[in-house]
Amino acid sequence: QLQLVESGGGLVQPGGSLRLSCAASASTLDNYIIGWFRHAPGKEREGVSSISGIDGSTYYADSVKGRFTVSRDNTKDKDTVYLQINRLKPEDTAVYYCAVSAFQMTGMTQDLFAFWGQGTQVTVSS
Repeated sequence: QLQLVESGGGLVQPGGSLRLSCAASASTLDNYIIGWFRHAPGKEREGVSSISGIDGSTYYADSVKGRFTVSRDNTKDKDTVYLQINRLKPEDTAVYYCAVSAFQMTGMTQDLFAFWGQGTQVTVSS
């Protein structure tokens, strides 16, 4: 069973930055799509970014384009996906999850992501 562990969340002031990490128990995610989702209180969970382990292509939701950057480090027998978040806004406050899908897709269809981490809390407040 593939396991995912997120880290890097915390309390940050508006305008600040965070880098979230998603460490996979597998040594490689070459055949998967790795996605980042967030779930804010009172809102539906939304997909914000993904990266393909096959060709490195990336996806960003319109709401985060220009501020979020997804990347992957699959060296040294480990596979970790990062989400760099810049110019944080209070509306970015949410629990952020990484998830893995074996399906190629346009956008981020949540039901196609079979493996999920436990999430990491990001709170943006002054």
